[in-house]
Order: sequence, then C-alpha cells, then structure tokens
Amino acid sequence: MTQPQGALLVGSVNYDDAETTMRTAAELLGDRLRRLPDGEVGKRFHWIMFQPDVIGRADGIERIGDEPIPFPGGIDARGLRLAEGVDPARIELPPLGYAEAALESYALFTRLREEGAVAPGTRFQVSLPTPLAVISSFFHGDDRAAIEPVYTAAILRELDEILAGIPHHDLAVQWDVASEMGIIERASGYGAVMEAWWPGDPFDGLVSRLAALVDAVPADVEVGVHLCYGDAGEKHFFEPSDAGNLVRYANAVAAASSRPLTWLHLPVPIAHDDAAYFAPLAQLEPVDELYLGLVHREDGEEGARRRIAAAAPYVPAFGVATECGIGRAPAGSTEGILRTHAAVAAAW
Repeated sequence: MTQPQGALLVGSVNYDDAETTMRTAAELLGDRLRRLPDGEVGKRFHWIMFQPDVIGRADGIERIGDEPIPFPGGIDARGLRLAEGVDPARIELPPLGYAEAALESYALFTRLREEGAVAPGTRFQVSLPTPLAVISSFFHGDDRAAIEPVYTAAILRELDEILAGIPHHDLAVQWDVASEMGIIERASGYGAVMEAWWPGDPFDGLVSRLAALVDAVPADVEVGVHLCYGDAGEKHFFEPSDAGNLVRYANAVAAASSRPLTWLHLPVPIAHDDAAYFAPLAQLEPVDELYLGLVHREDGEEGARRRIAAAAPYVPAFGVATECGIGRAPAGSTEGILRTHAAVAAAW
C-alpha cells in the first residue's frame, strides 16, 4: 500500500491557545510537518463568524435585525447590509483582524523555534478566508456585488501587512475555499441555495477570483489552497459522491494562476473509501504537495488506512490531513487526531 508522506494541519486546532497548539503539533508531528499554524484560537475559532462584528462597525454597513443573534464566543451572528443610499466605494472597513493575529502568533512561533520546540526550516502557516466566503455568508442580493471590491481590498491589505511583517522565507499562506464549492455544487448551504452574483458562467468567475488570490502571494512565499465543504457541527453543507468537481476546480485554478501552488488539500468524507470517489484524482494535474483529508476522529487509524488504500491507485503521492480544521472537534479528541496523522504518514 502507498505510504503517504507528510501531514498538513488545515488550520484550526482545538486547543485554548496558540502556544499549546504549536508545541503539541510540533512534538507529535514535527518531522511530518513543513508548516505550523497557530490553531486559529480566540475570535477566529469559528472561522469567519467574527467578521460581521468587525466590518459591521464601518460607516455605511448595518446589521440586519434589531437584536443580536448570540453565537459561541460572544459573537453576534446577524447578517450585514449596505445602508440606504451609501456609496460602497466610500466605505472604509476597519482592520479585519487576520494580520494582527498572524503577527502576534509569528512572534510566538519564532520564540518556540529559538527554544528548539519547533524544528528549523518549518514555516509559519497563515490561513485566510476567500472574500467570497464572507460576502456570500453575510450579505444578500445586490449588496454582494457592491461590497465585493471593498472587502476584497480589505483582505488583500491584511495579506500585505502579513507579508511586510513576516520574513518571506518563514511564511506559508493558505486560502480557505468552501463557499466556492457550494456554488459549484449548487448546494443548499445551511438553508439557502449557494449562488453566484456576477454575470456569465459562475465557474469561470470562481476560477478567476481564486487564481487572483493565489497570484497575490509573492513567489518567494509558499501558497496553498484548502478546498472544503464546510464543517458546521462536523457536517458538510454538501456531500459529494466523488472528487470530480474538486479536481475540475483545482485544475482550472492552477491553469489560470501565474504562479504554481505549493500545496493543494482535498477533503475526503468519512463515508468514502470507495474507488468511485477517488477515481477523478487520476485527472488531477501535478502539484508539488497534495494532501488528502482522509483522517477522521470517528474511525482513526483504521479508517484512514482504508481510505489511503482506496486513493493509492489513482494518485502517485500524497500526504494526509483532516477534511477540514479540527477546531470544532470535541474537547479531548485533538491529541488522538494528531496521533492518527503520525501513525499513517511517513516523515519528510
């Protein structure tokens, strides 16, 4: 059977603080990891759910509804809309919080490396949501097209601040791509069909948007793409029957990008250890590092090995990961998930 090489931590990890995340991951997976994230602790724990509280403070943007919708972590889950008569081009969004968190965690990362807890040559991994994820989740109707250039510029400012504050040889940037797959699949994501808001073929727009984000990362910084079907309550918003659309989208983005991807992550739902799911991987264009999200806490090493065996005939080499971040995994399960990565993957 193919022996996977290397492991990827997709982003979120269910520990209370970044130091615990980095120390534990480095200890259990050190020679299998090329990159180390901070676990997306604090307000980033629920991925993009904190963003309305941030951008809702901008003049010209309003919250929908009069009463807050409580969400874990003290978050208000109400959606957003443009105020009547506002010129979107004049909206000034506050800092989104991603650069501030990255720079704070990078300082911790360097201290741990100096102490010997993090291996030399390991890069610091920063995961960022695509603008489409925030826009499609919290805005509606014509507001989506109006706010898209404003929010896109804001996330790129966050990226620029990260690039300015972290040495490029130490940095790896991952774009988290979930809502895009919902649009491709025409999924009923959390109660509503996920739709594009631009003219023309939705797929072409999805490709060009993600390719532009990939190209925004300089060539001397590693860049990865994590394709995903969400994990609210450890459930996908859509259950794919095979990896066909994942492969189609990944190939199109790679072809449209001016720079190569350093790594690509593709999810593998727990129900799939069948040849039909993995067969489309035979059409995947080569990428420097491919990670298959086939590690699941529910069936551990045994299930991961079944899915590895099913994937092996269709792809020559890959590493392992979970299908999404593990930040929302049940308390106490994180170490076991990390140990499963170590059990099934060889060191670099």
